[in-house]
Amino acid sequence: MSKKESFRTVALKTYGRFVHAHVTSPKHRFTQRRSHQRRASIKGIKAASERGLMIRSRRAVSWLLPGLVVKRWLLTSGLGLLMALLGAAIWADLKPIYWIIETLVWLLGTITTVLPRSITGPLVVLIGAALVLWGQSRSFGSIQQALAPDKDTVLVDALRAKSKLNRGPNIVAIGGGTGLSTLLSGLKRYSSNITAIVTVADDGGSSGVLRRELGVQPPGDIRNCLAALSTEEPLLTRLFQYRFSAGSGLEGHSFGNLFLSALSAITGNLETAITASSRVLAVQGQVVPATNADVQLWAELENGQRIEGESAIGKAPSPIVRLGCLPAQPPALPRALEAISNADLILLGPGSLYTSLLPNLLVPALVRTIQQSRAPKLYICNLMTQPGETDGLDVVGHLRAIEAQLASLGISQKLFNAVLTQDDLGESPLVKHYQARGAEPVNCDAQALIAKGYELMQAPLQGKRPRATLRHDPRSLALAVMRFYRKHKKNAQ
Repeated sequence: MSKKESFRTVALKTYGRFVHAHVTSPKHRFTQRRSHQRRASIKGIKAASERGLMIRSRRAVSWLLPGLVVKRWLLTSGLGLLMALLGAAIWADLKPIYWIIETLVWLLGTITTVLPRSITGPLVVLIGAALVLWGQSRSFGSIQQALAPDKDTVLVDALRAKSKLNRGPNIVAIGGGTGLSTLLSGLKRYSSNITAIVTVADDGGSSGVLRRELGVQPPGDIRNCLAALSTEEPLLTRLFQYRFSAGSGLEGHSFGNLFLSALSAITGNLETAITASSRVLAVQGQVVPATNADVQLWAELENGQRIEGESAIGKAPSPIVRLGCLPAQPPALPRALEAISNADLILLGPGSLYTSLLPNLLVPALVRTIQQSRAPKLYICNLMTQPGETDGLDVVGHLRAIEAQLASLGISQKLFNAVLTQDDLGESPLVKHYQARGAEPVNCDAQALIAKGYELMQAPLQGKRPRATLRHDPRSLALAVMRFYRKHKKNAQ
């Protein structure tokens, strides 16, 4: 090896060691990390910007979709403005139109002498389109800020959701207790045309005390339904459901019960009080009492005993064979009858059989209107039996009790000829907990129901998430109900 080649080899090795030392030094690694982080940050900002642009573009296109009931009125307003200007011009002997045309000709001629038409035309179009988009976005932003300053929902999304709900089916849900409010909280995702017809036979708890001391109809079940259909802020709904845990005379009462009772006293009846409360809570649909009469339930038991009062019937010592009320034939409210007549779907349940569901069928006018309706009718069965009320009853037994109630009004045909029940619950610690307290899963004999002429639909109504109680899940229940409705609607076409 020559001296020149040896020097080159040594130089290359020395340079390699220097580069290696520099690359592996802490300072270089730190600089490299900062560089990577900066590049990643830039990429993230670009991706977020592109996503934001896509979302804004999609929302802009959403304004062109049918059903928003906005475009037609904007077009009508623009047409009206144009006609008003044209009318003013005619009134002024067409001179304003002449002046405008002359001004436009002069302006366009001046512009085109500076810039060619190939540039001026697109530029003016772009400026005009930008001004229109900017003006409309600012206008709708101001409207949204005025209507919902604290909500994150974009106006076009809110209008689309509202339009979809307004096109939903007319649903009438009949019942009471927690079962009806659970159903309503799920159904309001599919329609705003919901009518809840609620029993007013409660005589226990806060409702019973207010009923006895103030002479008002029991507000408890109605309060729950109003809260379930409310679209107002959650805090206001929680306030309506708040129950006082202390205080002389207040303990055990809920704020909503006191509010409805006070409004009933001011307005003269519960129906008007419900209408006022619905406006306060922005209720999606309407809540109507089954009757405006002061109803008192009574029941005859298998052992020959007769008991009175809704709270006593819920703890009956013997199976119930007959249910009635005083006054014997309470009147129905016109709003309830109108809702049933216009219904696309009529639901009964879920809820306590003898204290929440059947009391509504003690109102003859309601039953006759349901019978005359051509809408599909669905009975939603409970998940578990209720000790003292439905001990030992399966789905067939629940339906037999409904048929017997209708037979007392002279109706022999099936009023609710379709049944929605829970899939087999199986064995679980939660089921065993209920069984230890005297409740059992409501068994469903599918063959017996079909043989009796009932249409049977089974679904997982408890939901997939584990819960501390065996109750219907609002979303799962509403989903099953809407599947039933869509199936019948498709078959009817």
